[in-house]
Amino acid sequence: MKHAALATALAAALALTCTAAGAAADITTPYPGTLTLKVDLTQAPRRIFTVHETIPVKPGPLSLYYPKWIPGEHSPSGPITNVAGMIFTANGKRLTWRRDLVHMYEIHLNVPAGATTLDVDFDFLSPISGGSFGAGVSTTPNIADLEWNQVVFYPAGYASKAITVKPSLMLPQGWQFATALEPHTGTGGGTSAAIDFAPVTLNNLVDSPIISGRYFKQVDLAPGAKTTVDLDMVADAPADLAITPKQIDLYRNLVTQENRMFGAHHYQSYHALLTLSDHTDHFGLEHHQSSDDRIFADYFTNPPAFLIGSTLIPHEYTHSWNGKFRRPYDLWTPDFNSVPMKDDLLWVYEGLTDYWQEVMAARSGFWTPAEFRQSFAMIAAQMDHVPGRTWRPLQDTADMAPLSYYVPFAWSNWRRRTDFYPEGALLWLDVDTKIRELSHDKHSLDDFAHLFYGMDNGSYVTKTYTFDDVVTALNTVQPYDWATFLHAILDTTQYHAPLAGLSQGGWKLVYTDEPSDIWKAAASAFKKFLGTDAMYSIGFSVGSNGDVMDVLWNGPAFKAGLVPGMTITAVDGEAFSPEVLKAAIKNAKDSQSPIKLLVKNVAQYETFNVDYHGGLQYPHLERVKGTADYLDQIAAPLKG
Repeated sequence: MKHAALATALAAALALTCTAAGAAADITTPYPGTLTLKVDLTQAPRRIFTVHETIPVKPGPLSLYYPKWIPGEHSPSGPITNVAGMIFTANGKRLTWRRDLVHMYEIHLNVPAGATTLDVDFDFLSPISGGSFGAGVSTTPNIADLEWNQVVFYPAGYASKAITVKPSLMLPQGWQFATALEPHTGTGGGTSAAIDFAPVTLNNLVDSPIISGRYFKQVDLAPGAKTTVDLDMVADAPADLAITPKQIDLYRNLVTQENRMFGAHHYQSYHALLTLSDHTDHFGLEHHQSSDDRIFADYFTNPPAFLIGSTLIPHEYTHSWNGKFRRPYDLWTPDFNSVPMKDDLLWVYEGLTDYWQEVMAARSGFWTPAEFRQSFAMIAAQMDHVPGRTWRPLQDTADMAPLSYYVPFAWSNWRRRTDFYPEGALLWLDVDTKIRELSHDKHSLDDFAHLFYGMDNGSYVTKTYTFDDVVTALNTVQPYDWATFLHAILDTTQYHAPLAGLSQGGWKLVYTDEPSDIWKAAASAFKKFLGTDAMYSIGFSVGSNGDVMDVLWNGPAFKAGLVPGMTITAVDGEAFSPEVLKAAIKNAKDSQSPIKLLVKNVAQYETFNVDYHGGLQYPHLERVKGTADYLDQIAAPLKG
């Protein structure tokens, strides 16, 4: 195959780069002895996790870390403020301890003479609100999702891969669970024996979350294959586990398509851990041999929710290759505390994954080619209405990621947040179509996928990369000045988004007064969370109760005086509702009168006259005659 020659050409260079990048921060000395970690989730319905840990020690000063920099969260987000009731004992006596005044995830204490072990007891108070990822709401009366970084302290001065932990787990009676940790014994339910897992390195423990619940279902996504891939589900109600045979086939298609594109896999087995609940946070968090995916309770039973949510697992599954097996060199750190993670290459780690989630949704059959184009139209429109690009380049959104995940939603288009996801997808569409154009359809980004990720089949030993490695691989696939090409997108400040991938792909962004199927599905699925998006017309987004969520900087509503945080109570004299707002925007197209918004600003009311007459505006892609249709080629399933 054509991929084989490409892989051989780059293999030696990659091996040298990966070894050199990892060695700089490596700590190879193994920690003497095995830590034992016992986590009791029997009070999880009350949002309390009880932890007992035993750490082999020797007398003298000891520093312990609580994980701070969490892989996949790209930030110092370890939820240490949820740790309570912390007690340290040795030789049967309670020890005094002191938190470091600068590094507040570090605990200092002195181990007394004669002590060989330190016992650590504490509670982790699973969040009831706020937070993101593992620091978000993770439990209900019927569900408990556990990220191991929440419940472990470890000795400072050792690499996480050099510390061995023997974990065990207790669950409420009758609950079931799933995890990538293997093997295990016991049921862990109520008064029965704990679930005992085999000893594992600390980095692999933190990389292996657990979902558990009263209502559980497992589906084999790779029947007959040597390597197991499972979809494991927990839900608040049995009816929410009603995945259909057709939906199962789509996920099986996903496994097939991903493995065909990459040409190798990097897990001994894989578990897509899916939580179906309206009472936990909704997100996806990647792990090497599993993923922590959380979505609406009615995901499988509500067609709009399934349509719009179907990129979640493709995104996190792709991360097993892009982000976990191949990882930016400065996101590979020796532990979770001593070296901060740097996020400058997240436009590859996350942006490329965002691109492939769209591609895989189409290739696997979750979306039709038309829906694939509709989704890219929405991404393009979103990024083309980001005036913050005039002062802040795409690269800086990645550089600032440790803070960007937690900035307010208001003024997102002006301040910019984590745009390296959607704009990164546009960047990689540009790369893919450019490769196809330059090579006269002989090569594509699929060749890059095979080259850059398709080695060491079955291994999950991380290989790091740099910007230069990405450029070298692209040049191996298709010679071009890729460094200049990428920097032109990453470092440029201008209003409009990089949409060359669409035009090279044979399409252009247009707007009409009718929403696409993907738009309608998103509006339905996210209605209670996001309200009405009128950013491309009158210039703001508003919740179903009239709360203004964001306003387009220098857009029509902005010029009239509207800002986030206000509440619209009436539109053209009628009480606010999403339907009334849309009708007013539509009617203003044939009128010279402004749209009148009665707005509450804290305790004051004011009327804003918005001079907008462009009608409703929904993004679509329109075919450019006489050009190659690369988008439909990209969306087509790969053949075996």
